Amino acid sequence: MCYVFAMARTTRLFEIIQILRGATGPVTAAQLAEELEVVPRTVYRDIASLQAMRVPIEGEAGIGYIMRRGFDLPPLMFTPEELEALFVGMALLHRTGDAGLERAARRAAEKIAEVLPGAAPDKALHVSGWTAVPNVGPSAEQFRNFIRDATELEISYLDLQERRTNRVILPLALIYYVDVLVLAAWCNLRNGFRHFRLDRIGSVAATGEYFPDRARVLREEWQSTEGAFRE
Repeated sequence: MCYVFAMARTTRLFEIIQILRGATGPVTAAQLAEELEVVPRTVYRDIASLQAMRVPIEGEAGIGYIMRRGFDLPPLMFTPEELEALFVGMALLHRTGDAGLERAARRAAEKIAEVLPGAAPDKALHVSGWTAVPNVGPSAEQFRNFIRDATELEISYLDLQERRTNRVILPLALIYYVDVLVLAAWCNLRNGFRHFRLDRIGSVAATGEYFPDRARVLREEWQSTEGAFRE
């Protein structure tokens, strides 16, 4: 089992630099937002932060951004065992049924190979695709976006007693079990933390409300009181 939370801002800034370094022309905020799975306004803030740190990014909203030549990042240094751990871990993402994470893993492997040619274990390590989580109901990628943007949701849910209810929830984390994906959230109907199997969520829609100021506090409270739930 593993938990997935929103991408850390520092990681996102690094990703923007990597994307712009590899681009052959201007990259729009919309393109960056799609790649990073965030909204464009987040990209605008991140670009402004990078420019304030003297990262040589040029451009503006509506036109696109480019990275001036000559900017580089420190080289990656991994032991052979660390590289093996990375590649096996990325291969195991196939079992989660999360297509977005699989795509991200492929991009990460390409970046490692670019910086460290020949780094990938040469057919020495294999990961079985058995026991993959069925791709049923709303996608994990969709919920990762909602968690990342602290988006309030309205869902319909079929519980284990086959009772369907409509809930307004604040999504906090995804839990990847071997055979099922579970969403941890604050449930307004129950006034407490609840856990929803993705394959039992019938519909999901954003309410138009956001909770960025509460997200961190709720997530920390959930981890301290519910994080070990039914392990």
